[in-house]
Amino acid sequence: MSKITKDRLFELLSARHINNPYSKLADIPPPTSFKDIDIATKRIKKAILENETITIVGDYDVDGIVSTTIMLDFFKQINIKVNHIIPNRFEHGYGLSTKIVDLIEKGLVITVDNGISAYEASLKLKEKNIDLIITDHHTVGEKIPQALAIINPKQKDCTFPFKDICGAQVAWYLCAAIKKEMNLNVNMSDYLDLLSIAIIADIMPMTALNYTITKQGLKKLKSSSREAFKLLNSILSKESLISDDIGFFIAPKLNSAGRMDDATIALDFLLSEDSFSANESLSLLDELNNYRKTLQEDISNKANLKIDKNKNAIIVWDENWHEGVIGIVASKLSNLYKKPAFIFTVQENDIAKGSVRANSNINLYELISKASHLLIGFGGHKNAAGLSLKLENLEAFEKIINEELENFKDDLHIEIDTLGELDVSSVDLEFLSIIEGFEPYGLENHRPIFKISNVNLVKYDLIGRDKNHLKLTLDSNGVIFEAIKFNDSNKNIPNILNLIVSVAKNEFKGVITPQFLIQEIL
Repeated sequence: MSKITKDRLFELLSARHINNPYSKLADIPPPTSFKDIDIATKRIKKAILENETITIVGDYDVDGIVSTTIMLDFFKQINIKVNHIIPNRFEHGYGLSTKIVDLIEKGLVITVDNGISAYEASLKLKEKNIDLIITDHHTVGEKIPQALAIINPKQKDCTFPFKDICGAQVAWYLCAAIKKEMNLNVNMSDYLDLLSIAIIADIMPMTALNYTITKQGLKKLKSSSREAFKLLNSILSKESLISDDIGFFIAPKLNSAGRMDDATIALDFLLSEDSFSANESLSLLDELNNYRKTLQEDISNKANLKIDKNKNAIIVWDENWHEGVIGIVASKLSNLYKKPAFIFTVQENDIAKGSVRANSNINLYELISKASHLLIGFGGHKNAAGLSLKLENLEAFEKIINEELENFKDDLHIEIDTLGELDVSSVDLEFLSIIEGFEPYGLENHRPIFKISNVNLVKYDLIGRDKNHLKLTLDSNGVIFEAIKFNDSNKNIPNILNLIVSVAKNEFKGVITPQFLIQEIL
């Protein structure tokens, strides 16, 4: 394995983006690339000019909340009053449903980050003579909703060239099209801060269009005049923001609202008009997020006891698991066991609602569709999905999924390749600045990882409030260094180790140092 020098590191990371056709914001595809966007903008223009009721229907995850924020902010800037509904996970279920339609009396409905699976709801809207415009990015199923316009890059006849964008990006593009259609004075780059959060939180591929928007968006986020982001920046107290700041700090707080209570708490936070209301909303989000962490740990421990490690997929269920947390548990267990994870909670009516996560080369949507005859409903992406079915069908579903995966045993989990062997003595601020210069990292553009061979264990400590993080002091050819492995309290550490690590920036009291983060102890 070749040694990684600074020059080699720069060369390898540069190569990831050399063929990016959207390396500048000026290069990104125009709104006109979307199927139906012209129909949608003309209908929205008519609704505005004729003072019709416009209702935005969002979703309760970060992408849905940000999508709704962008739409509401856009219409506010042009002095148009619109209604909005973000479904409550526990009361309404997902997205545009018949329950949501019951709340809408007239006018025009625009969905953001949902709607492509809302066939029954679309029929009910049609009965009420309410026009529907769908903006979504989820996989298109067999039953297409009856809508006036569907803006979704995953439609087969949509010419938008980059398919893996989030719901907030689709909503943003629609706003850009409205701006052009009505010759409005709105700066669409003002929304890049919000877009960066949605792209990272929804785990979109961090390549091409997404990479360029997020890179600019993180800069915008750092200097944002939004009260919510001014507050978050003051708490983070960092000179620049990276994707992990969103993924591990900001997104979980925003997500906790829809997971544990009601997503409008997060929406109110993003729309805060003064520091007092921003602080109030953030306090609520912090409470919910702490409660989420407690529940997540409890459910993860209980799910672990039910897992059959010999099967191709983790498929477990229980009556008492919190619906808002099972998605995170699925993600955690999928990464731990390196296979797709299906976590279900069984409701009082014997309906099992599940979340699925995988870091694999398997398309979860296509996999689940193999058992669609057993399901009440499902939807999602390649690496994340949601579904529901009767409890009595769960065992048959489990059998089909495990049988289907027999043909994909080598694809159950994507192993990230190391860039090469790392000489610990070469890791300094210049080395770190090269890595930071190619932020943001994410899916399909992972933060670089390296191998460190034959290091000696000097000592270990368990750190953190719950003593659940491992801190190792190590010796590599006479160079003493420290490395941290998060969420690992294993004390059985060999005296000589081979490590897979990443290198991150550690900021403490204004002092910046490189920090070794252990991904795996070999």
